[in-house]
Amino acid sequence: MNAHEARIVLEAALLTAQQPLPLSDIRKLLGDEFDSGMLHTLLDELRHSWQGRGVELIQLASGWCFQSTPAMRGYLDRLNADKPPRYSRAVLETLAIIAYRQPVTRGDIEEIRGVTVSTQVIRTLEERGWIETVGHREAPGRPALLATTRAFLDDLGLRSLQELPPLANDEARLQPQVMELPMTQSELPMTQSALILRDTSDVPEAPAARPIESPASMLSPIS
Repeated sequence: MNAHEARIVLEAALLTAQQPLPLSDIRKLLGDEFDSGMLHTLLDELRHSWQGRGVELIQLASGWCFQSTPAMRGYLDRLNADKPPRYSRAVLETLAIIAYRQPVTRGDIEEIRGVTVSTQVIRTLEERGWIETVGHREAPGRPALLATTRAFLDDLGLRSLQELPPLANDEARLQPQVMELPMTQSELPMTQSALILRDTSDVPEAPAARPIESPASMLSPIS
């Protein structure tokens, strides 16, 4: 198989895949005929060939996939009756703290937020597939250590935690600016949106159970 044939096979596999393809699957797809360096070259060439179109090839935490460009989102949303779910301030603040301070315990989160973290908040994030238990702290009661998952990065269109927006003050409390989060890859496989987080250390604490309404226009796509 030459490079041209490999790109055709790779393109077909990525366009029909239900989930992002990791490099190990791509290597298996091409019969181990190409090393890692050549595979990245093929992927870069394929990505370049799709530039300027409504669909682009991107790399996420769990692998490579095709999805619509941010410019297409407004049009494609007309065909999708389902709206991204809304979450309470408590859920989004908890997610933000875990994303930036992981691994953390519920006690750590409560110390930062200044209010109790309910079991339902943690369960909501676990059911969404955005957080998981990665261990236990060696302390009385051995509290669970929580961290984000690859699905969290995939749904935000990120390859790693290093691509999260930087904070102006590392010691500040964290609060989500965006009250709507993107659907998962399985719910909305051809679009992407970013959760933008900001430093709000000077913003007064709001009641944890109070939902925050925010316009969908605050949702910023990743380019």
